[in-house]
Amino acid sequence: MLLAVDIGNTQTVLGLFEESVLTDHWRVSTEVQRTADELGALLDTLLRARGFSLDTVSAAALSSVVPILNREYLAMSDRYLGVAPLVVGPGVKTGMPILTANPREVGADLIVDAVAAYEAVGGACVVVDFGTATTFGAVSARGEYLGHAIAPGINTSLEALAQAAAKLPRVELEDPGSVIGKTTVHSMQAGAVYGFAGQVDGIVSRMRLELGGEVVSIATGGLAPLIFEHSATLDRLDEHLTLRGLEIIHRRSR
Repeated sequence: MLLAVDIGNTQTVLGLFEESVLTDHWRVSTEVQRTADELGALLDTLLRARGFSLDTVSAAALSSVVPILNREYLAMSDRYLGVAPLVVGPGVKTGMPILTANPREVGADLIVDAVAAYEAVGGACVVVDFGTATTFGAVSARGEYLGHAIAPGINTSLEALAQAAAKLPRVELEDPGSVIGKTTVHSMQAGAVYGFAGQVDGIVSRMRLELGGEVVSIATGGLAPLIFEHSATLDRLDEHLTLRGLEIIHRRSR
C-alpha cells in the first residue's frame, strides 16, 4: 500500500492507499523537533490502531513545506518501512506544466492540490486550501498551473489578533450562527468565519474572471468544511485533495 504524507506548517496529514482508493487517513501536529525514530514510533502506533502495520506500506510519497523535517521522514522511511519515498519537488514528473515566473519556488502542496483538482475536474479550476495560510491556486483549461494568491490563514489571523489586542481572547473557531455578535467571543468567531468566507468569494470570483469560461472551485484543508458552508463561490469540498494528488503523482512517476 502507498503511504502519502503531506507535511504542513501546523499539521501533517497521512493517508494509506490501496491502488487508487484512500483506505484510511490521519491528521497529527507538525513538530519540527521530532526525530526519525519518533516518527517511526508514531506511524507504527497510528497504523496499529487501525489494524495495519509498518509491513503494510510498500511505497511512500511525500510533499512538504517544512524542509527541516524532510531528512527525518526520509530516514524514518528507510529505517522503518524499507522504502525510498517520492518527494514532490523540482524534477518530479507531475504531468502539470508550471507557468509561474520561478517554478522552483512554488510550494509542493500547491502543485499536488492542483494535480488532484485537475484530475477531478478535467478543466479550469481554482483550489482553495485552508491551512496555516489560505492559498488559492489557479489551473487553466489545458491543465497548466498559472499561479496563486496567498492570504493569512484563519487560525493564524485569530492568533495574531489575540496577541495584538490586549482585551481580545484566544477563541475556538466554530460557526457562531449569526454575523451580529452578542459577546466578544461570538463577535470574533463571526468576523473570522463570515469574513474569510467573503475573502474566499472575492478572490475566487476575480480568478474566474481572469481565467474565463467555466471554472470549478474546490476547497480542501482542515478548516475547509467550516468555510464551505458560508461561501457562495466554492463548488466542491474534498478534505483529502492533497493526499489524492500525492497518489496521482506517485502513480505517474512509475
